[in-house]
Amino acid sequence: MKKIAMFIASNGFREEEYNEPKKIIESAGIHLVTVSSRKGDATGKFGGKARADIKFSEVEPEAYDGFFLVGGPGALRELDNKSVHGIFTKAAAMGKLFGAICISSVVLAHAGLLKGKKATVWPDGKPELVSGGAEYIKEPCVRDGNLITADGPRSAVLYGEAIVAALKQ
Repeated sequence: MKKIAMFIASNGFREEEYNEPKKIIESAGIHLVTVSSRKGDATGKFGGKARADIKFSEVEPEAYDGFFLVGGPGALRELDNKSVHGIFTKAAAMGKLFGAICISSVVLAHAGLLKGKKATVWPDGKPELVSGGAEYIKEPCVRDGNLITADGPRSAVLYGEAIVAALKQ
């Protein structure tokens, strides 16, 4: 069974960017582990709840087939750090699938993982994507090799479908 790690902010993740892909991924028979800065309850932008299974320090990149970030107002505050950058850098070096939706694509740019890659982001993040070496593509969901990015909440279903399609290849 394929297994992915979905990273959310413990406070301020975007609910539909987590819930919609999660439904699609799990209905495809893929095991999804929710990762955050701490285990337990996480609160979304609109007060929705999710449960983080593990914290960043417990992620073992070799145990997963893919690593994906969820956006929202808490994403840059909680996911844009050395710990998360290190996990994604190691995963990318191992040839694993990885990606981000909404503003969280900026985290990948800050980690140095978008150089020479085609990617999309919430419009506010475009300058940081470009300065991180990405070719910004104004599309709802973009795949470039092992990288999948989506531009925001309206693209949550596309993000989930792209993750499933990539994992089934």
